[in-house]
Amino acid sequence: MADKDKDNDEVEATIADEAVVIKYKTAGEIANRVLVEIIEKCVEGASVRDVCIWGDNLILEETSKVFKKEKEMKKGIAFPVCISANGCICHFSPITSEPDHVIAKDDVLKIDLGVHLDGFISMIAHTVVVGANADNKITDKKANCFLAAHYASQAALRLMRPGNDTYQITDMVMKVCKEFDCKPVEGMLSHQLQQFKLDGPKTIIQNPSESHRKEHEKATIEANEVYALDVLVSTGTGAARETTAKVSVFKKTEEVYPLKLRASRIFYTEVIQKHSIMPFNLRNFEDEKKAKMGVMECVNHKLIEPFQVLFEKTGETVVQYKFTVLVTATGPARITGLPFEEDLYVPNLSIKDPEILVCLINIHVNKIKLVSLTSLNSLIFTNFTTIYNNLLKTSVNQRGILQPVKKKKKKPQKNANNAAGENCSMDVDQSSKSGVEKMEVDA
Repeated sequence: MADKDKDNDEVEATIADEAVVIKYKTAGEIANRVLVEIIEKCVEGASVRDVCIWGDNLILEETSKVFKKEKEMKKGIAFPVCISANGCICHFSPITSEPDHVIAKDDVLKIDLGVHLDGFISMIAHTVVVGANADNKITDKKANCFLAAHYASQAALRLMRPGNDTYQITDMVMKVCKEFDCKPVEGMLSHQLQQFKLDGPKTIIQNPSESHRKEHEKATIEANEVYALDVLVSTGTGAARETTAKVSVFKKTEEVYPLKLRASRIFYTEVIQKHSIMPFNLRNFEDEKKAKMGVMECVNHKLIEPFQVLFEKTGETVVQYKFTVLVTATGPARITGLPFEEDLYVPNLSIKDPEILVCLINIHVNKIKLVSLTSLNSLIFTNFTTIYNNLLKTSVNQRGILQPVKKKKKKPQKNANNAAGENCSMDVDQSSKSGVEKMEVDA
């Protein structure tokens, strides 16, 4: 009996368990809320470092409010807040002794963070332009980059289905970016997520080199898996490089080594006690100077892994969208992510490739064929953007599956305005009994 219990304990916790779904979903809701509040702080003249610190504290505050009865549950930051501006690709979250970035008007800010509850991780990243509004729209090359990243992420989401392979997504992201004369950032990875594991065994690579293709083999997406789908797109070559910016975000690995320096041992012990295997920022340590000393030996012997601050060429723009996807038997369920404000962007390029268009407008609801491929092709070439947006408006399903509105009968006693409101309303299909099928994103 004891052996049987032991075997049960070793079974991986997946979204087949409704309790696991609830933890993922709750973490996702917190991530969405925190990101919205961080965006409000990203105004002209603000300090990136100050906003990152504030965001980290908000994650800790929000996670402390949930699952209070489970005293032993670990929860909090799954990835520290990073705000990378313009040509900075990722992982900028400076410590107090390193140069800061003061936010300026028209800065393109990529905001990246993660939240976990009991080790179940929800990741999110979103890109905003400081000061962008109806009177100050983003145009031309920069707008192309935003549309490329957005549509690439949406096409990738629609391919996150059981049975598809990871390189289908890699190739689709590449095709979408080509339509907008942009490049996916080379070698960037979307990771499978598992309990207390940010970098699971399966990855989806974008814009891979030949060596990347050998390192990252094709894998099949399966039901009950979870992914952090991460799309980064550049107006430049897509080649990431390091500069003088210092690394501030690290995470513990599973390597073992007897550290020689006392400062390193003290630092490593604190990492284990406070952060376990979750990424952390050196700012979190009481003595930042000693932490900088201690981390060096740990990195040299691969006990600690750095998240390098990467850059594109000066003058180029990089846009990022990341969301957490639960892969169900019927398709993807997106649990993080903010709306894309397409009205703010005026690109000079658009999607013409029929394969991409069909992927983006891939409608399968209860096996009902809503439009024929022939009529679809004739329509999408006339005005793809209008069709795509109208289709999106018909859906409240955040799984990447468009869903038709259930028409409501007009009631005679209602006036014209109310009737119009009824016709525009959107219903959620609550027929499924499982926790996954009931999920809807609040953001």
